[in-house]
Amino acid sequence: MRPSFIRRAGTVTLCVSALVTAATTAQSRLGTIEFPNSGAPAGQAAFLGGTLLLHSFEYEDAARSLREAQRLDPGFAMAYWGEALSYTHPVWNQQDRAAARAVLARLGPTPEARKAKAPTPREQAYLETIEILYGEGSKPHRDTLYAGAMERLVNAFPDDDEAKAFYALALLGLGQGDRDVWSYMRAATVAQQVFEHNPDHPGAAHYLIHSFDDPTHAPLGLKAARAYSRIAPDAAHAQHMTSHIFVALGMWDDVVAANQQAMRVTERPGLRLRAAGATAGRRASGGGMPRRRRAPAGRRGLAGADACHVPRGHARLAGTRRPDSHRLGVAARLGSDCARFHRWLGRERTRRRSSSRGLAQPRGGAAGPRAGRK
Repeated sequence: MRPSFIRRAGTVTLCVSALVTAATTAQSRLGTIEFPNSGAPAGQAAFLGGTLLLHSFEYEDAARSLREAQRLDPGFAMAYWGEALSYTHPVWNQQDRAAARAVLARLGPTPEARKAKAPTPREQAYLETIEILYGEGSKPHRDTLYAGAMERLVNAFPDDDEAKAFYALALLGLGQGDRDVWSYMRAATVAQQVFEHNPDHPGAAHYLIHSFDDPTHAPLGLKAARAYSRIAPDAAHAQHMTSHIFVALGMWDDVVAANQQAMRVTERPGLRLRAAGATAGRRASGGGMPRRRRAPAGRRGLAGADACHVPRGHARLAGTRRPDSHRLGVAARLGSDCARFHRWLGRERTRRRSSSRGLAQPRGGAAGPRAGRK
């Protein structure tokens, strides 16, 4: 029988191992959350680390951390919830329903059996939301039902910041990869509540940036952009995301500094690979995750900003500001840096996959992002 106590995670600044695995003990700084749950003490660091990684779209590392929580506490229902959630990427309109269902099947063979593993009504409600997300029907239909379920969860537990944060993210996914201003502003309203209550919450800052990621609303996202890089210094995506707001505001030096810092994070010893938005962009309806469309070789200048997922409207707005020659030079460096980063990131992923399988590493695979194309 599982213990009936509730493990009060408290306010957890993850300076313990956010990437708790059998082989990793590196210290990691990914933000601060409060997420009470019924898991055993042994699995708390891995579970909280995985949740923080979800908020920074570090999905592969989040899944690893949450699987470690399951290993340490095999009946930890919320750890299975979190790993299943890692297979939906709402902003990028990506979903691997088969992989998520396989995770849930490890917890129990049916929704009823899985619900019985959750000892509290609140955790049962979380499991109900994930069952809806990966249920029957088209992805847009399920996404809409899921957002409604998350809203009900928030209404039932109004003090749960994690419910609010993941509800905001669900709203950001309703456009199926297109920017729907109405749902984005609803997401901003919810994320702002969390941000005001916990200024170090990585999801709150992150989702505010996405909500305001267009030329008209970008000034509203500047405070969150300034905060996010500080909140999660060990997440490359957190460092990169700030540049979305900076580009819209013509803050060229800040744009370059943010993306260069993202590259430095990926090279930092002891940290797992942090993909600064490297899998964004293409639609998926329930199969495997699609690969990101690479920028054509030779793209430079403001077009390079788009190669780093800055919306095209931002590049157009920046062009109307007629930046001086210094700013154009900075923008050119941004395009070059981002293109190199994505080329290197692809090589590094291939190298690590090959290494984990005991295969020979591709020649030159470990070269840093500044190595450029051979």
